[in-house]
Amino acid sequence: MRNKSVILEARDIRLAIELIQLGARLQMLEAETNMSRERLLKLYKEVRGVSPPKGMLPFSTDWFMTWQPNVHASLFMAYYRFLQRHTKLRGLELIIKSYRMYLDKVSRGGMDIVLSLTRAWTMVRFFDANMLQMATCRECNGQFVAHAYDPTRGYVCGLCHMPARAGKTRRAAAEARAA
Repeated sequence: MRNKSVILEARDIRLAIELIQLGARLQMLEAETNMSRERLLKLYKEVRGVSPPKGMLPFSTDWFMTWQPNVHASLFMAYYRFLQRHTKLRGLELIIKSYRMYLDKVSRGGMDIVLSLTRAWTMVRFFDANMLQMATCRECNGQFVAHAYDPTRGYVCGLCHMPARAGKTRRAAAEARAA
């Protein structure tokens, strides 16, 4: 019995380290491992060299509806749903693999990372609670994150109908000045 608890503890430590490296918040670590808060705090400081950020986890679906977060959340969900259908991955393992794919695509595309692992994890929980759904854009046929129970007939995504200030970030302005 002791051997089994040592194995489970080692698995939790490896998982916690991986989640911390991917940017998980402390509340997510507490929910996904069986480690104490004090132990997770020490591990977080050891891995990241700083204390974990304070504050509550995101609890509103509204963040996922704004233009840029919606595009990034939809990209993550495309990977998530693909892996869910075509692999045996489930739960946190599925979220981690999907998030790594998202990070790879965004970094290769030279884009800013908008979606954190904690937000991705929270979004999956919102889908599981039927608070979010996927909507098909009538113009590009892409699948995008939308509020659950909102009418999706005639839905047009943020890429096909960009807001006037889309892409007007500090980084884009700095790059324009540099060019």
